Amino acid sequence: MGLLDALTKRRSVYALGKDLPVSEDEVIENVSRAVELVPDAFDMKSARVVVALGRRQDELWDAIYDAFGGKVAREKIDGFKAGAGTVLYFIDESVVRDLQGRFSSYAENFPVWAEQANGMLQLAVWARLAEMGIGANLQHYNPVIDEAVRKLFDVPAGYVLRAQMVFGNILEAPGPKDAEDVTKRVSVRR
Repeated sequence: MGLLDALTKRRSVYALGKDLPVSEDEVIENVSRAVELVPDAFDMKSARVVVALGRRQDELWDAIYDAFGGKVAREKIDGFKAGAGTVLYFIDESVVRDLQGRFSSYAENFPVWAEQANGMLQLAVWARLAEMGIGANLQHYNPVIDEAVRKLFDVPAGYVLRAQMVFGNILEAPGPKDAEDVTKRVSVRR
């Protein structure tokens, strides 16, 4: 499958189950490969991920529910908990600060570049999961859940949570996507 095919297949899938069409080890291998291959400025390697599976997946979403003190509906949280796993995406601020100190002329850009690399990683993993027949959706419950996640997974203090990607087998495919007139967002100069 080519890149554009994978991007076309990548959709937000919310009806997920725990029965993956591939092994958990295959998922971990592909996530790890994406972490290795996604580029970032100055080869900073600031992205970190935690993959929650099995009981840790359930504990994660129970902790997220608790972190909100009931302000997010249990049914909504249980929909995410129903997935096979969650990829938690972080930026290691110590890496960013180190490069800021070593390359002061670019200091203000390193946080931006770290965010860009993390976004590319999220997309790469999401597209690869889609290629593997795995559904996923991306959530942003941070910073409300940061302390609960840090405690649950013993995450270093310098890791900043950026997103949570729930994944699992597809129980219900999303509806068709509306076509867009991309000429409103793409201009060409020759």
